[in-house]
Amino acid sequence: MIGRVSFIRLMPVAAALVLGACQTVVPRGPAPSVGPQPTRPQQSGPARIDPGIPTDTARHRIALLVPLTGSNAGVGQSISNATQLALLDTNNERLRITTYDTAALGAANAAQRAIDDGNRLILGPLLAEDVKAVSPVARRSGVPVVSFSNDASAAGNGAYLMGYVPGQSITRVVDYARGQGMSSFAGLVPNGLYGERASTSFLRAVEGAGGQVVALQTYDRAPGSISAAITRMGQTSPYQAVLIADGANNAAAAVPLLRRNGGGSARVLGTELWNSDASINGKPAMNGAWFASVPDNLYRQYAAKYRARFGSAPFRLSSLGYDAVLLTVRIARDWTVGTAFPEDRLKDRGGFGGIDGAFRFGRDNIAERALEVQEIRGGATVVVSPAPTGFAK
Repeated sequence: MIGRVSFIRLMPVAAALVLGACQTVVPRGPAPSVGPQPTRPQQSGPARIDPGIPTDTARHRIALLVPLTGSNAGVGQSISNATQLALLDTNNERLRITTYDTAALGAANAAQRAIDDGNRLILGPLLAEDVKAVSPVARRSGVPVVSFSNDASAAGNGAYLMGYVPGQSITRVVDYARGQGMSSFAGLVPNGLYGERASTSFLRAVEGAGGQVVALQTYDRAPGSISAAITRMGQTSPYQAVLIADGANNAAAAVPLLRRNGGGSARVLGTELWNSDASINGKPAMNGAWFASVPDNLYRQYAAKYRARFGSAPFRLSSLGYDAVLLTVRIARDWTVGTAFPEDRLKDRGGFGGIDGAFRFGRDNIAERALEVQEIRGGATVVVSPAPTGFAK
């Protein structure tokens, strides 16, 4: 159950920001200007790491596995930059982070190379299929994997997921809507794996909150499909709230159709996808919509520091890299250099604090997050239900 956590657990996040002035969804966003990327492992700091590096007796060796080339190079580089910024902000000299390009090396090869180089913890990879390739390699050597995927099927076998799982955001916004007196719900979800998982989470969330789903329609990406789904939805019972489990552009296009087909006064609900799309605030059709996401207050401070250092805006997912380093720094206080990473510390029921608020890994190895509910209002987002600051053990 979510409750309050002691201030000292979250204090390192604020201090760090003050110091120094189901598939996995990789969102669109501002890509850092990175130029040509190397395919060899890179050490955070001025020196390069080559195969056959000597054992480090003064620092913990941590591997970061992200794509530095290929179609996801932008978000991978942004995560890599975030880990460097976290080391600088915490002024930590006990960690050495080496980055391995999963796109150039292949995820499994990158993991094996990282382990051969003496790394005792792997941060990343980004994509679910890469996590599944890395997990057995890392497991054989007793090296935990703290990945950035949000695909629940990739969790387990020594792999932990820090990504924003869709079901949690759906449950949070449905609970909030129910608390505001709404009892009849409708859902509009795309076909495919994300839509299937969103549908299941939505049905469970509404049932758990004591509400009723009176309509649930699916659609393809073909022209006219979403319009047909909305027309079908308009033939069912009236509903007080409607979940659109899609990105901002498709949601904004659907709302006017909903208004003309039986959903004139329904409150529009969204998922975690909306938090990674900065354009959503500029869509008038979305005014009044609610969605649940990780808190943004510390992220805004982080984004300003990132732009100042790297000359471009970070990808929203890069905060996962920053928070993964904060988690490692905290555990490293009682971790002896040269020994195996204390994996049991990842299951601390009190959780951890980061840019994205409080989180903890459950028995399923998936990060449970304390989420806030935001409302799109007048071209901005306003918090209407703050995120809890921690967890009751």
